[in-house]
Amino acid sequence: MRFRNKCKFALLLAIAAVSTAKAVAQAAPASDVPPRTELALDYTYVHTNAPPGGCGCFNLNGGSATIAWPVRPGKYAIVADLSIGGAGKIDNTNYSLTLGSFSVGGRYQLRTGRSSFHPFAQVLVGATRATGTLVLPPNPAAPGSNLEFSAIAGGGVDLRTSRRISLRLVEADYFVTTFANGVNDHQNNLRLSSGLVIHF
Repeated sequence: MRFRNKCKFALLLAIAAVSTAKAVAQAAPASDVPPRTELALDYTYVHTNAPPGGCGCFNLNGGSATIAWPVRPGKYAIVADLSIGGAGKIDNTNYSLTLGSFSVGGRYQLRTGRSSFHPFAQVLVGATRATGTLVLPPNPAAPGSNLEFSAIAGGGVDLRTSRRISLRLVEADYFVTTFANGVNDHQNNLRLSSGLVIHF
């Protein structure tokens, strides 16, 4: 009896999953919805190697807000991105770091038939400000809080769920900063984001 009950339960789950998938597929909008100005509100994770040499890696957590204005014929957009992330007790020390950045640039948005998945690629340049005890004396490689050149190159995939809303499934970017570190004044960072996109 238990085996039969388990089979019935599994069958009901399968039917429910298929029905849900069909409903989502039918509700999914066609990609011929014209491009609109969008605001993305994301959780943002940054994996950084601030100390020079080796990895010396640690993680920052925060958020970002990105505005994209479509440019005719709709496959291109002008993008402005504002993000902030921080970490405390880096490598089990009392060091802390907060990075706040503002970047602008261009985005190419790939339209794939009637698919609700919208991939994109982008390149942005701007400036990033570092604050926290990691960038303050007595750390000999740190001249103090400062504003330095930074750049972002990468892309992601959005899932359009309605005319007004998309889900940013993932955005993966190479995020380079140029803070003084006593060696090469260069940091290679990985930035991952995911969140909600609102179309206006």
